Amino acid sequence: MASDILVIGAGPVGLTLACELARHGVRPRIIDQLDAPSPYCRAIGVTPRTLEVMEDMGVVRELVDAGLWLTGMRLILPGAPVKELTLDLSDLPFAALGVPQYATEAVLTAHLASYGITVERGIALAGLSQDADGVDVELDTSGGRMNARFRHVVGCDGAHSAVRKALGIGFEGDAFPSEFMLGDVHIDWDLARGMTLRAIVPVEDAAPDFLVAVPLPERGRYRVSMPAPERLAAPSGSGTDHGIQADRPGATLDDLQAVADRLLPTHATFSDLRWSSIFRISMRLADKYRVGKVFIAGDACHIHPPTGGQGMNTGIQDAYNLAWKLALVTRGHAAEALLDSYEAERRPVAADVVARTTEATVNLGHEGRKAPPDRLADTQVLVSYAGGPLSAGPGSANLRPGDRVPDVPGLRRSGFGFPLRLFELLRGTRHVLLAPLVDGDTWKVEAGANTLRTMFPDLVRVIAIAPGDAVVEEPPGVELIHDAAGAFRTVFGEPGGLWLVRPDGYLGLHRADWSECAVVGYLRDVVGLKTG
Repeated sequence: MASDILVIGAGPVGLTLACELARHGVRPRIIDQLDAPSPYCRAIGVTPRTLEVMEDMGVVRELVDAGLWLTGMRLILPGAPVKELTLDLSDLPFAALGVPQYATEAVLTAHLASYGITVERGIALAGLSQDADGVDVELDTSGGRMNARFRHVVGCDGAHSAVRKALGIGFEGDAFPSEFMLGDVHIDWDLARGMTLRAIVPVEDAAPDFLVAVPLPERGRYRVSMPAPERLAAPSGSGTDHGIQADRPGATLDDLQAVADRLLPTHATFSDLRWSSIFRISMRLADKYRVGKVFIAGDACHIHPPTGGQGMNTGIQDAYNLAWKLALVTRGHAAEALLDSYEAERRPVAADVVARTTEATVNLGHEGRKAPPDRLADTQVLVSYAGGPLSAGPGSANLRPGDRVPDVPGLRRSGFGFPLRLFELLRGTRHVLLAPLVDGDTWKVEAGANTLRTMFPDLVRVIAIAPGDAVVEEPPGVELIHDAAGAFRTVFGEPGGLWLVRPDGYLGLHRADWSECAVVGYLRDVVGLKTG
């Protein structure tokens, strides 16, 4: 079967997009110019929100098994006691996880293979052009140049994106003048497993001297980063490329050890260097995320300092946002205008990430000058599309349209001998209408479910939420859930009204009163779903 969508780039972002398109019923083609996956541990941290995405995709267990929970940080500053900082995220479904990027890619590649799709490697984009109906691409392969046509193309091909350049999209920004070195090493010291380390010596009006160590799943192994010595400086006039400089000599074990000896109060022995590289940091944001039928996502859109581990996770969530919309349009269930919401929702998120990570990097070692950050700031659960084109209704004190819908435990369903979580009920590819019942009155919800099933076949599920002690019969076509512990009411407020959750777990529509017409109008006029 021919593919309607070409995904260019098989890093975490491209793989997530391809997997999600397949889950939503569209078979993409995915290519990458590398002959094999990169061995470098570019990204490690996986945020709690990304783990929620992976749970919805069905791969969270595999990712957790490949990783290590990040439990806290040891902070070393000159003239101050060593601090052991922990972060309690027990009120979220997941904590922060450390997984080497190559392991994340392996999990996603295996998941993509379960849909019968494999990455086509050694293929690079040579050019593209488009018209009102599709995109023509030229591809360089081992067998020569070939041409193909697709309905849509998505460039997930990194900071030096060929797709972005072919579209002529601006990518303005700045770069740090300093260079850094990365290494994958074994360290013999007293740091507890799962703890990161940050040793910083601030320098007035200059970049600080620092060492950051992030644990890898293998016992005693860390990915370390620190300023590069002068002898490894880039040749004059070589530019300011972002990311790993794989074509240049990396640091030696002695280079890494010298920084540790300089900054750590007790000796730590570095050994077994598996790889090292020089690393450059830029801060750039694409002027736009879409030109016609071609999109960009991930590092092709936004690059920034690695502080807080936001980069890969922001890209994965770009893909998660785009996939369900692109699938609905490709399958003929929604109007093309739905795709405009991708840039409208995701570009402001990236702009905030670029600003926050740049500020945090500039102030490294001077954090005491400002109020402590929100403990959830780097979890990405606070990302919201409130005020965006797909957000409608008043919301409540706890939850606005556009916000991520929080998980709710302790829900019960007849016939199940165990409690359920709201995230389990929301998992899938359809919009979900949550309808809290008033006085056990189910006839309106049943009638509404029948209308939605007729107008939007297989695109909307309906869940009625009854109080824990209510005796209510489950209507046909409606999932009846009891709020046994009252947790749903605590989060969502008083019974009544309705909450329409998007396929990506964000609240689309809220009504304080029941209105079947409002739901139909939102799906048809705001989302752009076509009636069956």
